[in-house]
Amino acid sequence: MISGLQPAELLDLLQWPAMITTIAAAWLVASKQADRRHCGFWLFILSNVLWIAWGVQAAAPALIAMQLGLAAMNIRGAIKT
Repeated sequence: MISGLQPAELLDLLQWPAMITTIAAAWLVASKQADRRHCGFWLFILSNVLWIAWGVQAAAPALIAMQLGLAAMNIRGAIKT
């Protein structure tokens, strides 16, 4: 345990890096430069993974389903850029 936090509490903190990653990805995807957009899609995919991990521990099936759908779109975007 880090700083006396239980594993579930540590996973609950995962929503903050997931949120920051999502915002950074949105910023990059809006870029006019193709390499930044490509990086943004990969960051979105990372944020999908983080949100799914958080959703599993929070028992949020709708969030998990949404992130799987968004991940599919982000993979498509990454391939097309």
